[in-house]
Amino acid sequence: MNKITRHPLSALGYQFIDQRFLPKGKDEYYLRNRQNRSETNFRNLNAQEIELLVRNRNQSDDWNKILVADAFNPDLVKNCKFFGLVRIGKLEPCFLEYHNLRMPVGIYNSNIISCDIGDNVVIDNVRYLSHYILGNEVVLVNVNEMATTSHAKFGNGIVKEGESEDVRIWLELCNENGGRRVAPFSGMLPGDAWLWSRYRADLELQNQFLAFTQKAFDHKRGYYGKVGDRCIIKNTLIIKDVWIGSDAYIKGANKLKNLTIHSTPDSGTQIGEGCELVNGIVSEGCTVFYGVKAVRFLMASHSQLKYGARLINSYLGSNATISCCEVLNSLIFPAHEQHHNNSFLCAALIQGQSNMAAGATVGSNHNSRGADGELIAGRGFWPGLCVSLKHNSRFATFNLITKGDYPAEMDIPLPFSLMSNDVHRDELIVMPAYWFQYNMYALARNAWKYKDRDKRIDQIQKLEFHFLGPDSMMEVLLGISILEDLCGQSYFRQYPPDKAPTNESIRKKGRELLITEDPVVDRLNIFAKGWENSSRKVRIIKVTSAYRIYSKLLQYYPVHCLLEYRNQGQYPNFSDILALLSKSRAPETWVNMGGQMIQQTDLDKLVSAIKKGEISSWSKLHKSYQKLGQEYGKLKTLHAFSLFLNYDGSKDFTIDHLKKLLVSAKSFRSWLSEQTLVSRKKDYDNKFRNMVYNDLEERDIVLGALDDNSFIAADREDCHTFNEHIDTWLTSL
Repeated sequence: MNKITRHPLSALGYQFIDQRFLPKGKDEYYLRNRQNRSETNFRNLNAQEIELLVRNRNQSDDWNKILVADAFNPDLVKNCKFFGLVRIGKLEPCFLEYHNLRMPVGIYNSNIISCDIGDNVVIDNVRYLSHYILGNEVVLVNVNEMATTSHAKFGNGIVKEGESEDVRIWLELCNENGGRRVAPFSGMLPGDAWLWSRYRADLELQNQFLAFTQKAFDHKRGYYGKVGDRCIIKNTLIIKDVWIGSDAYIKGANKLKNLTIHSTPDSGTQIGEGCELVNGIVSEGCTVFYGVKAVRFLMASHSQLKYGARLINSYLGSNATISCCEVLNSLIFPAHEQHHNNSFLCAALIQGQSNMAAGATVGSNHNSRGADGELIAGRGFWPGLCVSLKHNSRFATFNLITKGDYPAEMDIPLPFSLMSNDVHRDELIVMPAYWFQYNMYALARNAWKYKDRDKRIDQIQKLEFHFLGPDSMMEVLLGISILEDLCGQSYFRQYPPDKAPTNESIRKKGRELLITEDPVVDRLNIFAKGWENSSRKVRIIKVTSAYRIYSKLLQYYPVHCLLEYRNQGQYPNFSDILALLSKSRAPETWVNMGGQMIQQTDLDKLVSAIKKGEISSWSKLHKSYQKLGQEYGKLKTLHAFSLFLNYDGSKDFTIDHLKKLLVSAKSFRSWLSEQTLVSRKKDYDNKFRNMVYNDLEERDIVLGALDDNSFIAADREDCHTFNEHIDTWLTSL
């Protein structure tokens, strides 16, 4: 039975804060007064104004409870009911226009309960407006219900006075069983979500994170909802316990409940038709429209949900787009794209710069005994058309998976790999360094695209968008040793020695075969063990090419970092490089913390500082992120040299090393540029692609001529500039 209680009409609009939670000496408006920063001097209505208001079919339980600014015009208030304390700013005889919407300033045909209303607003046909503070030039048109409760938390995972712990909102990230849940909060960065969702056995750290969130917000009851200046809200059904920043545009939404919607003049947020958002945070610059459903979620800045997308129990990183498809229980780092209605992502940690194709089903738990599986994918994760993956799986950076069912768990450690099924042999095929050989255009263009589309205003976390980063290059160094081992094992399996080989001799033989590019490698059956949880074989192909590319990358990477890190117009001299290398020789382990690369030692220091109380809030932790970001270029360069020295085996770095690296880098950069062109040119030389056009002229009109491709032209120019820098640098040594 529905519990309906009756109260005197005279109480409507009053007693917003229960007497139990009202501080001694405070009235129910003390928080409201603190929130309202308009500095308007309000006054009581005079007798003439009251007469005009009554004549305009307005009603109030107490006209003395309506306070107005000096420039208030009662002619612009018609057919309204007011209850409780209502304060109204100036109303001037003009109209506001936004796109094709033109509405006269004033308050019309609405029921208003205990609200503060800014200057020159438009309120028309708002059937129930309760306990809101509206900014200046706000437009509210055709809104069914817009109200705030005294215990509103605006999407933050906090508990108010007198509430039990079980009302706290959690995001159950990375795992459907809630074992990695985090409490969302306004301003939560992907690094925060990642840190909190890991280290689950460290209860002291977990308790600190919860304390950070709880103390970041006032736990007192009685805060009003706010709508910032110049917001437009029209044709919307329900808005409850929602805080809205300035310059937001909301049209045709079905239900918005328990939300913070950040929006600024420079990064306005838009929410469109048919959307239902509950228990979440929407950051500035976001776009949500056309039937989106989001529950227990956080959208980082400049991300998009559209065309019926479903986002549940998930964190969506900045500059990301999800269209049509469904995402559950996932932590997604920045620059993720997912555009297709039959695409499904569940219980996954996706570490950014990722793209899910149509029909991809990542992490369906219906093939396991419980809803407790997880999938972890490094940067650049691209599951192709109709790919089905099973928990638990783990993938290195920039892994591409071709169409097919992958019925067993996988653990693929080689970066830049292509995975496919060989159904005739019943084998899993892994081609390392695929991108550099066959699709360099996509790899290079995405590195540029992600950086160019990073629209964040507050870039607290320094994000790595280039495909050559500490995470991918650590895997490249590891990949070299893996390929040497696998090649050596396969050789001795096919050509057994007199006595059993040692691990050292296996690695040595593999290195010898791969460095010399011995043709025998192409005749070997190279299989990996422990990469798939099945009885079928995992075949590694094009090993010699991959080894050569991995080696070239390790030689190119230090020069790439030095040129990126150098001061404008200056080139590091040899003594500068030696001074840099004197600090460390062993390669550091790096982790991807929400798109920001951080050394494991620095991460350990962060965790220790949090537990000791040296970092006592999210804002202080964010300052630590910024400080680490400022050191990133130097630390990344140092890491690049330590990787090279580890690969090269040299104890000392000499000037000859540097000269050879520079010459090699120039040659490799030219090759990368050529591969970028060649991989795109294949689309123009393909007769099956060309057959849908009457002639090549029509093709170039539809697609754009290859010679006019702006990215290829920019890449060529970048390559030319890079090589000029190398020549100048070599001359200066």
